[in-house]
Amino acid sequence: MWAVATLTFFAIRLIPGDPAQAILGGPGSQASQEALDQVRRDYGLDQPLLVQYFAMLGRLLTGDLGDSYALKVPVAELLGAQIGGTLLLAVLSLALAWVLALALSLVSTGRGRIATAVGEGVELTAAALPQFWLAAVLIAIFSTGLGWLPPVATGTPSGLVLPVVTLAIPLAGFLAQVMRESLLDAMAQPFVISARARGESAVGVRLRHTIRHAALPGISLSGWALGWLLSGAVVVETIFAIPGLGRTLLQAVTLRDIPVVTGVVLLIALVYVVMTVLTDVASRIADPRLRQEAGR
Repeated sequence: MWAVATLTFFAIRLIPGDPAQAILGGPGSQASQEALDQVRRDYGLDQPLLVQYFAMLGRLLTGDLGDSYALKVPVAELLGAQIGGTLLLAVLSLALAWVLALALSLVSTGRGRIATAVGEGVELTAAALPQFWLAAVLIAIFSTGLGWLPPVATGTPSGLVLPVVTLAIPLAGFLAQVMRESLLDAMAQPFVISARARGESAVGVRLRHTIRHAALPGISLSGWALGWLLSGAVVVETIFAIPGLGRTLLQAVTLRDIPVVTGVVLLIALVYVVMTVLTDVASRIADPRLRQEAGR
């Protein structure tokens, strides 16, 4: 969290523009030099950069994210109003990515060279798809062409379908690649050979024995995946006009709204840290071997 706050603080100051002008309404505000100087004094922007940095850390340690330069509201209040939609989008996308990855891995692994080659090709293609391009293709097909789904968010479940699919497909391709390797390793283990010797079908072995082992890498990567989805929401929320953290972050960067940028990035980092801990716990629950190692 400290590293994220530090990198954000110094990175945003590389963006051209004057924060004081952003506070007074942007370049079009035509603020006087006296007004700009007064704002710099009030917000400490006339202090050396290191002084501003340590002042920011002091505020963050007390839980004070400051006020938005552009909207003149507390950053915590602004984030609280936006995080719900972004988290819903990210969680639904992660769930769909999991379903697609597991289905692709189970269907194509261990079923001959052709099925394996096709599965690997689908995984690589999905993982390499740029989100902005995929969103444009989905809108062209299902909104403009077929008219089945709205091209922007409408506040209804149908308005979330295309954004969720846009985020889920590339992630599913990546997760499927990882799960395939784990599934192949599990299928070569003695317990699988014993199960087949007892007369269990190939489908039964996959569903009862190997699927849990194939899911372990995906569980471990879910914390990273959720953080990746939250960052990917910047593109998707902008394309589909979804109110959320992504659009808020983009607007804040454009306006040099430093408190909002810092707050959004820190919130995403916090979600990533919490999810990483939870996925570690889930991995230990799913794999008894990890619990035994922890017991030693």
